Amino acid sequence: MSAVTSTAPLTEATTEHVVQLDPSINVTHGVLALFETSPAHPVYAVPNGSGGWVDVTIRGFVAQVRAVAKGLIGLGVEPGQRVAVMSPTCYSWAVMDQAIWFAGGVSVPIYETSSPRQVADVLADSGAVLALTGSEDIAATVHRAVDLAAQEKDGPAARIPVRGMRTPRDLETIVDHGTGVDDVALERARTTARLDDVATLVYTSGTTGRPKGVRITHRNLAEGAANIVPFAREILGAGTSRTLIFLPMAHVLARAVQLICLHHGVQVAHSPSTSTLQQDLASFRPRWLLGVPRVFEKVYHGAAAAAEASGKGRVFEAARRTAVEYSQALDAAAAGRGPGPSAALKARRAVFSRLVYSKLHARLGGSAEYMISGASPLNAEIAHFFTGIGVPVKEGYGLTETTAPITLNIPGATRIGSVGLPVPGCTVRIADDGEVLLAGPVVFDGYHHDDAATDEAFVDGLFRTGDLGALDADGFLSITGRKKELLVTAGGKNVHPAPLEETVRAHRLVGQAVVVGDDRPFVSALVTLDAEALPAWCAEQGIGALSLTQAAADQRVAAAIQTAVDEANAAVSRAESIRKVRILDAELSEDSGHLTPSMKLQRHKVIADFSEEIEQLYAG
Repeated sequence: MSAVTSTAPLTEATTEHVVQLDPSINVTHGVLALFETSPAHPVYAVPNGSGGWVDVTIRGFVAQVRAVAKGLIGLGVEPGQRVAVMSPTCYSWAVMDQAIWFAGGVSVPIYETSSPRQVADVLADSGAVLALTGSEDIAATVHRAVDLAAQEKDGPAARIPVRGMRTPRDLETIVDHGTGVDDVALERARTTARLDDVATLVYTSGTTGRPKGVRITHRNLAEGAANIVPFAREILGAGTSRTLIFLPMAHVLARAVQLICLHHGVQVAHSPSTSTLQQDLASFRPRWLLGVPRVFEKVYHGAAAAAEASGKGRVFEAARRTAVEYSQALDAAAAGRGPGPSAALKARRAVFSRLVYSKLHARLGGSAEYMISGASPLNAEIAHFFTGIGVPVKEGYGLTETTAPITLNIPGATRIGSVGLPVPGCTVRIADDGEVLLAGPVVFDGYHHDDAATDEAFVDGLFRTGDLGALDADGFLSITGRKKELLVTAGGKNVHPAPLEETVRAHRLVGQAVVVGDDRPFVSALVTLDAEALPAWCAEQGIGALSLTQAAADQRVAAAIQTAVDEANAAVSRAESIRKVRILDAELSEDSGHLTPSMKLQRHKVIADFSEEIEQLYAG
């Protein structure tokens, strides 16, 4: 394992490089390296139509990628040109990503939930020459976007062709255009890009303003993959290891992890919808999973609700406490603060493993050994719970600008509550004002068509994340908040909203929590309810079913939410504590425009849309 070095006092941590790649190569070389050494190795799995899966070997995958890449060249895609992809998570996404790179192109992923206006902006700013779509509905959205662009400006977006990519027939149609492209032309296109050339243009989800095109290079992807594999080898596994990807493929985290798997030989299956996720987990049985905190919160709260509904609430609560205590004892021992779990605690855990934990393992497919959480903070108690039941959640940290993970907790080097150590080749520095600064081979090249934003994003060669954090004595990074989200009350007290929100959101009834109080006399919060958890909670309380509107005004619901607020307040001073709460009768979602596709809160949008409710909190 690479060593972590630090300065004293500890304001910087670096993990040394493991692999430095030849600057003449690109991401396709790692794919071909596996193909040449293990052509029969299964790298993907696709549904067989009857609830099972069919293996796709690296030989079959590369053959399909080459054929589609020739088709793209036949359609007029030239090296360096941008190709937009807007599709649900699926195997075709994996084929198309590599095919664009084999054709020498630059991929431009677009979230499948984007509006025509958002799509038009991405197409126009990126200068895409072709748009590939994963469904008829998405194709209609892209056509509307192209029409919108045409009305505003006769630019590249007004003239680009739109083609399907979801079905085998869609891909065959693209392949048909490559009949006149020979292997020599394909190889010339594939090898045009070098390590420091742009591989993909990823538009940020815009939590704090208009999305920007992030230039991710072949080095960011390929060298990042080469360095994280030995670092996280125990999680990734080898040989027959497999994972199920269900996050949006437009998110850089999902695509970076998919490439890591492809270079390392981890088999990947895709689950395109939450409606099929449980079935896909049960049939594919992944060894490890990648998710965002909301996914793990749903599993955690769902298990509690199911136990209550079956009359086993007390048993589950005892099992929950045991799992948390067990994990906390392990964590303390790893940090040199204790002897580890006692014999009595181990015995209790063994009992609950049979009664409770085994059922949770089954919900995750039955074979999961690790889970990785990213995109936003994970509540420490939930992390302890999963660790205690035997499926540790390893939290990491990264941004679009860092090609996703730049720090990660790994087996043998974990601090729950932190986001881990720098991955090999990367440096974390804490600035004088607490901002987290980052450097390494995964840090992006700059913003597309925005030199001013690029210049502003770097200081002394390090990327300014906008996040606030701290390093402990062993180099583990903890994120304490967002620099731009820092609230300053009228009394001059600085308040970081994220930790408060995280604790409140951990309550099973809470969908989202938004702490407010900038230039106000005290701190307040807007809270939304979880529509899925509400019916079970009402049944447990012996009250009739409540709608979201009824529940928002119900005193029993308010009392339950107050327990979560009290827990959050217990960790801060009175000046930082939440004094008033407004329960909203609406949900904050991606459809409402208040969450990004990766479930991050669009704080500025929430505050703008619920300004009247905020004013009522401070009236009088």
